Amino acid sequence: MKKKSKTIIFFGTEDFSLITLKALVEAGFNIGAVVTKPDARRGRGTKKSQPAVKIYANEHNIQVWQPQNLKDIVDDIKKIGKPVGILVSYGKIISQSIIDLFTPGIINIHPSLLPKYRGPTPIESAIKNGDKETGVSIIQLNARMDAGPIYRQVKHALNGKETKLDLYNTLGKIGANEIIKTLPGILNESILPKDQDESKASYCSLLSKDDSLIQPHQMTAQQIERVIRAHLDYPKTKLPFLQNNLIVTRSHIAKEPSESTIACKDDTLLSIDKIIAPSGKHMKIKDYLNGIRNKRTINN
Repeated sequence: MKKKSKTIIFFGTEDFSLITLKALVEAGFNIGAVVTKPDARRGRGTKKSQPAVKIYANEHNIQVWQPQNLKDIVDDIKKIGKPVGILVSYGKIISQSIIDLFTPGIINIHPSLLPKYRGPTPIESAIKNGDKETGVSIIQLNARMDAGPIYRQVKHALNGKETKLDLYNTLGKIGANEIIKTLPGILNESILPKDQDESKASYCSLLSKDDSLIQPHQMTAQQIERVIRAHLDYPKTKLPFLQNNLIVTRSHIAKEPSESTIACKDDTLLSIDKIIAPSGKHMKIKDYLNGIRNKRTINN
């Protein structure tokens, strides 16, 4: 396949980034380099893991840069001339001095309808807040977080059943398809960006392990059910149940109490469907309860 002429420097780290990188390569765009975070340890392991975009780039003979500081690759970027930058879930702040090395700057794919949900967790926020729609924004990056002018937006309706992983995949594909269609117009200036409405800006923050434990008396069943879907990958959702803090992976709002329901705020009931047991095993709640009953029978 003949490479399209403008050289792209691609910034990305998360699996979400890989969807766009693959699409650009398959569409024949010229990827001059992939910039990603350094290899890092995950969990309790001692072995460092490589970002998915690095693995893919190596498989396709694309050079990979993993600077601790972006200033370390300024000379490498300048050697290419005036490339275009595309950034998807890179995970580091980009200074204006770095942005200015690119023409027409760095283009960012953000999984929300900006200016709503500026920040690192827009997908989780849309699910937790019960939004009826979300989408993807293609913007011109500037030094302020997700505040650059917008080239294009694509809306996506939500049905209230999506998990974080579902929406990551869906919006990742939408963003990848849209950048393929939009990039030529951005480069020839037939598509120009429009400033965001600052009066409508809202923000979302990073999640931590502390966000996993939920106290049912502080939230309604509906709110907790949404959190479970939003936190399914990380940080997950722990609920107090039968003297354990169980990781709940699927639930629904209940009308009547049962052995698998939890009483929540405002007299609402949440029924647990699936969990990760203390042993680490994924299982249905009925199987977990049967196991407890069997142990009691044996002990008696």
